[in-house]
Amino acid sequence: MSSELIVRLNPQQEWRIDLSRLEPMGVEAARQWLDVQFTTLECEPLRASGKVLLADKVLVVAQSAGPRLLGDEDWRTTYARATHAILVKPLITVDVAAMAVTY
Repeated sequence: MSSELIVRLNPQQEWRIDLSRLEPMGVEAARQWLDVQFTTLECEPLRASGKVLLADKVLVVAQSAGPRLLGDEDWRTTYARATHAILVKPLITVDVAAMAVTY
C-alpha cells in the first residue's frame, strides 16, 4: 500500500515524501519527536484555549520549520514518519499556506 505526505508551504514550495519506502515510526516515538520539535522551534498553539491537537502540532511544526528544515532530507523524512505514525492515513497533506491538514 502506498503512503505519501505532501507538505506545501506555498504554491511554489512543496515536498512529497513517499512513506512506503521508509521505516515506520512508533506512535510514542512520533509523539515525543513532535513534542521536542514543537518546543525547540518555539511553536505557539493555534487555539486560544492553549490546547494542541495532534494535527495542529503537525501543522505548526511544519510552519516553524520552514524551507530551512524541510529542505533537510533527514529532518523532512523524520517529520514525515512521525506525522504518518500519529495521523495514520495513507495520504496526508500539510498545507501551511491554507493552515490545513487534510487526509
